[in-house]
Amino acid sequence: MNPQKKVAFYTLGCKLNFSETSTIARSFQDEGFERVDFSEIADIYVINTCSVTDNADKKFKTIVKSALKHNENAFLIAVGCYAQLNPKELANVNGVDLVLGANEKFKVTNYLNELSKNEIAEVHSCEIEEVNFYEGSYSIGDRTRAFLKVQDGCDYKCTFCTIPLARGISRSDTLGNVLKNAKEISSKGIKEIVLTGVNIGDYGKGEFGNKKHEHTFLELVQELDKLKGIHRIRISSIEPNLLQKETIDFITGSNSFVPHFHIPLQSGSNHLLKIMKRRYLKEVYAKRVDQIKLNMPDACIGVDVIVGFPGETEELFLETYNFLNELDISYLHVFTYSERPNTEAIGMVDIVPKNIRNKRSKMLRGLSVKKRRAFYESQLNNELSVLFENENKSGYIYGFTENYVKVKTPWNPSLINTIHPIKLTEIDEDGLVRFLWIKEPVLA
Repeated sequence: MNPQKKVAFYTLGCKLNFSETSTIARSFQDEGFERVDFSEIADIYVINTCSVTDNADKKFKTIVKSALKHNENAFLIAVGCYAQLNPKELANVNGVDLVLGANEKFKVTNYLNELSKNEIAEVHSCEIEEVNFYEGSYSIGDRTRAFLKVQDGCDYKCTFCTIPLARGISRSDTLGNVLKNAKEISSKGIKEIVLTGVNIGDYGKGEFGNKKHEHTFLELVQELDKLKGIHRIRISSIEPNLLQKETIDFITGSNSFVPHFHIPLQSGSNHLLKIMKRRYLKEVYAKRVDQIKLNMPDACIGVDVIVGFPGETEELFLETYNFLNELDISYLHVFTYSERPNTEAIGMVDIVPKNIRNKRSKMLRGLSVKKRRAFYESQLNNELSVLFENENKSGYIYGFTENYVKVKTPWNPSLINTIHPIKLTEIDEDGLVRFLWIKEPVLA
């Protein structure tokens, strides 16, 4: 490949997508390409797509137009979940030259020829039943935290979700490879690793190409905790039915794992949870929250919730709102239900009008602000440690404590990717926490 060729990447969606984009980017660099920012002129633009919401679908076209403004002759490649689900739709977007599905995206450089614009986009996408291999991934160089993929695919059949259709069956990286990747990340000086996957609590299934569990998620956590040189390990998201008491107990006294959990709920109504085909009831969810807070009173707990699912009456929505209001949680990620093709939910009756969905979403976002504020207030006067990020935002540098309290201090590039002990003192007008240095940083 011509070493002068430049490639840029854009990622839609989740932390898992970020880890995979970074891995795909390294494959280009291994072939002699120079990676540049997506806002710069490049010969190739790679867009890693998402299928969770219709907003992600719509944004794809905007991103394509943005790339063509930088270079109208650039070669455009679409990969990822939406490329697997609807490859022909992406291929019909003006300017797209190549669409690669779930099996093909990690071999993207094999599909490059002369990089000349295609009148009709090439599509290489296998049937999802054929997606059964595992490709390990991790992100490096994009942030001060690294996203480490440990699992892919999902065997759950939630009625609203397209991910099993886009990523295939549940399968895991080998324990040995996860540990190897974690060591590589640590050797680069990265202080925090975030474990990611589609359903990471299912870790161990399909580890060696079979359906049985060779290891458990708890065993993964225990082995990672033994590694030297890793300061922090964070769990990105884990299903409540797969977060076992033994795992919570271990993390409570671990060397590296931080007191931060993100646990999808989706609804606080057992009636809706059953229609969604979730594998737990709200009582199980409440029990997990209670277990975490009993062990780790200062733990941060984030929640995913969907509003406007078919059949969500005002009464059922208020059941969710009140359930969340009473839970000792720290923030919400609110998703407004959007109809996704080929899901069971798209054929359901009792559709919630979009204006009602938006109203309910706004109410839950307001509750999230209230919950985050209350959590931050509970942390005032606590002594914690903060890992600083790498962006200058309006003259400030930001960072997160181990339990995910966001703080800021005047911009100082020497603080990037460093951890310092602090004492939280007050919440400012932006809802962030000011602090005092316990020990003034001595930096080169």
